[in-house]
Formats: sequence, C-alpha cells, structure tokens
Amino acid sequence: MRKLTDADYEAVIEASMLAGTHWFNIALHRIGLAEPEVDVMHAEFLDGAQRRVLSIHAPLILNALDEIESYRTGFVRGDLEGGAKVAARCRELLKVLRDAAPRVQALVSALDE
Repeated sequence: MRKLTDADYEAVIEASMLAGTHWFNIALHRIGLAEPEVDVMHAEFLDGAQRRVLSIHAPLILNALDEIESYRTGFVRGDLEGGAKVAARCRELLKVLRDAAPRVQALVSALDE
C-alpha cells in the first residue's frame, strides 16, 4: 500500500478491503462472534444477531468495513469518478480497523462492567 498512490484507487480499495477484513476477523474472534478457525469474507454476510452485537460493542469496526465494501462495486468493478478521493477515504477506514480491532476485547469488557 505504501507504494500505491490514491490514483491507483482500484488497488488501494481492494487492498483496504482485504486487509480490513483480516482486522475485522480479529475483532470477531476477540468478541467471540466467530471461532478462531472461522473467518467471514464480508461484513454484509453477517447475520442480524452478529451485526447487532457489533453495532453495540464495536460500531467503528462494523461501519468502517461496511463503508469500504460499499465502494468496491462502483470503483473497483465499475467506472465511477472520484476514485482517488475514495482511495484516500479507504486508507482512513483501514486505519480505523487496524487501530480498533486489537482493542475490541477491552471495549467489550468495559461495556459489560
């Protein structure tokens, strides 16, 4: 990602999606919504109960991955304009995921007290 510019938006968006999904899965494992050997491919495939738990305990993570996913169809698979701006936003969202996912357990514990 460091070698890419925002003009390489298709690669930045796709890389953000892939890396973000790994961070997302770390959060799911720490919360206990997925066993360590089970990973989700997309946040949109979570069931209603899983999404509800995440929206309460880790809304930043859920919203960040949802937003990155929302860009893929139009900018990676399509031809919408403004890809560089979206790439910059995806970098920000990936940082949210990277920073928040390792701390999710602490967030859940604090909310349960």
